Amino acid sequence: MPGQTRVELDEVRELKKRVRLLEQKNEVLRRAAAYLSQGVLRSSK
Repeated sequence: MPGQTRVELDEVRELKKRVRLLEQKNEVLRRAAAYLSQGVLRSSK
């Protein structure tokens, strides 16, 4: 990336890594919520 310093490139790399991790955690939570809501729906019948 033109005009960016080494520090900025390192920061961007770390931030992208953090975004990936947070997206993975979000997916786990989304799946857990879907799974748990199925149990609630079954037990309320």
